[in-house]
Amino acid sequence: MVYMDKTHADKERFICIYPAYINSKKTIAEGRRIPIEKAVENPTFGEIRDVCAAAGLIVAVENKLYPREWNRDVQFRGRIRVQLKNADGSFCLEQFPTRKSIMLYVAEMIPKLKTRTQKAGGGDQNAQPGEGGKKSKKKKKK
Repeated sequence: MVYMDKTHADKERFICIYPAYINSKKTIAEGRRIPIEKAVENPTFGEIRDVCAAAGLIVAVENKLYPREWNRDVQFRGRIRVQLKNADGSFCLEQFPTRKSIMLYVAEMIPKLKTRTQKAGGGDQNAQPGEGGKKSKKKKKK
């Protein structure tokens, strides 16, 4: 095997997490790996990186595209590599023994991020439907 000479601390041995793994808009055939009830709507690689780094995990970002992703836009790019084990084979954090435990944790924490809560709760207070825009002026008939 290729990785037999590498330790768990090498970046090639880190686990990979694509945003599609935890996306509630994806089906299992499209790459979702956790239950839809626990998945997040359209996560980005930046959100996954932020949550993993805040949890104390060692994270690396790669500019890769998930092979099952048909949309080639920039917003769908990004792969996160997370160190699961130390060089000696022990877990980096005992609360994350598997890649699925990390995915479930990330999916639970992304909705609590400031960027997500401000978008949902804040909104534009001044914009109200039916107001604004140009008003047409009609000539008065005599």
